[in-house]
Amino acid sequence: MILLVHRKEKVIKIVDGNSSKLLSSPFEKPLHVLFDLANRFQNSLLIWCHESVEANVNFEAIKSSFKLKNTLLSYSKTNYIPEQIGYVEDSPFIKVNTSVKYPTWLISSLVGVIHTSQITQFEKIVNKSDTFDFGLNSIAKLGMSQGLFCYSDPGLIEGYSDIKPKTASSYNLFKFVKLHYKGVWGFLLLLNFIVNEKKFPLVSFLRTLFVKKKTPNLNFDLEPLEKIEAKAKSTIDVIIPTIGRSEHVYNFLKDLEAQSHKPKQVIIVEQNQDKNSVTSLDFIKTETWSFKIIHKFIHQTGACNARNLALEEVKSDYTFLADDDIRIQENFLDSVLKKMQRLGLSATTLSCLGVNDIKSLNKTVQWTAFGSGCSVVKSTEHEGIKFDLKYEFGYGEDVDFGMQLRNKGVDIIYLPSPEIVHLKAPIGGFRTKFVHPWETDELLPKPSPTVMLNRMQNSTAQQLLGYRTTLFLKYYRQQDIKNPFKYFSKFKKQWLISKTWANRLNNNL
Repeated sequence: MILLVHRKEKVIKIVDGNSSKLLSSPFEKPLHVLFDLANRFQNSLLIWCHESVEANVNFEAIKSSFKLKNTLLSYSKTNYIPEQIGYVEDSPFIKVNTSVKYPTWLISSLVGVIHTSQITQFEKIVNKSDTFDFGLNSIAKLGMSQGLFCYSDPGLIEGYSDIKPKTASSYNLFKFVKLHYKGVWGFLLLLNFIVNEKKFPLVSFLRTLFVKKKTPNLNFDLEPLEKIEAKAKSTIDVIIPTIGRSEHVYNFLKDLEAQSHKPKQVIIVEQNQDKNSVTSLDFIKTETWSFKIIHKFIHQTGACNARNLALEEVKSDYTFLADDDIRIQENFLDSVLKKMQRLGLSATTLSCLGVNDIKSLNKTVQWTAFGSGCSVVKSTEHEGIKFDLKYEFGYGEDVDFGMQLRNKGVDIIYLPSPEIVHLKAPIGGFRTKFVHPWETDELLPKPSPTVMLNRMQNSTAQQLLGYRTTLFLKYYRQQDIKNPFKYFSKFKKQWLISKTWANRLNNNL
């Protein structure tokens, strides 16, 4: 373990944590020293901190929190990258909950830690003449999408007051966006400044006009620092909400029956709104199954309610939230559980593609979404969390469930394997289309109020405004009003209607 202490873009002390000896480097700038130390000590934790918080660094917490080599931890209550980054990034990694360990690439020079073996590949990518904060955020932003697990972790430091942060200038913000996003986002950032803040950072925009995006190919070691002891035989329950798809449910049950690691319980919530109907899943009782099946037959439709009823019945160590029209290989459950335990993961979303779909992502990464029909979660982690009924028959319930997990300190990791095959079966059973009250209005809301509610709850103010801008531009080409001023007037009304309905949903009105 090595500690790098810095002040005003200069390294003032380097300490070997094992021997307490002072180390030296031929460089002064923190980024230069960071890479110098990584090359010299290739199997060590490299910690940095500002001199004002050196006495507050919690080394024991760092050891306990740093489980995998492909990890970058940092903490500060304030960010170097300003909040306007929300105009261009539409991900859950911007609205950081600083009270828990939260996934984010927003990294601070106040305090942080990375494994030296993971940082050397950035040496020819990051400009070492950049400031320490700019370089750290660049490392995290480039690495996170390719398998570097980045977090804000309040445990790194204790008993301190946040120092006045250095915030990126307008020029550095535009430079950061041009380096890490598609070129069009530089224009959209400028547009959002003009529209939402009545500011015209034209000079910053022009100075970065020819800056090109960095697209390195990075590889990270998905390897525990120390072996994580797994339970001898972890148990798992499977929850399946279904309506009118008896054949697909039967096939999926047969897949579960063939598993090398059998589920303990399979909880099926069958929905049929006809109060005189009977179950179509007779095979639950007419055939013999090696696991317990809890079958709830209800006359209320809605996936949120069905999944919540199933979650109440979970008794096992892990929960597989499944769809009723998926297929899995016989080693699926065993493989998922072994990977989660070996890597110390609490929530995973699996690759879930159609029969003819081509997988585009083959790396294990921190996931921006949550799949309500293709995820495995440690059961203790979803205690107290439910699918919000405000999203019933709308959009966003799975995204919201994922955000509830993150705000509890549970990261969601995408696993490219084992794979789930999603048959994308036609909607089954007789069901009456649910009509939301706003669907009968003369002027329809845009976006859907459930989408608006999700964004109001789980996005920053700048992310919401940035979404408004991109939505305006996206739909301008798809509607009949070609006068941009008339269209903007109509769009503003639709946006306000959506916000009004979203607030009513949120207040259960």
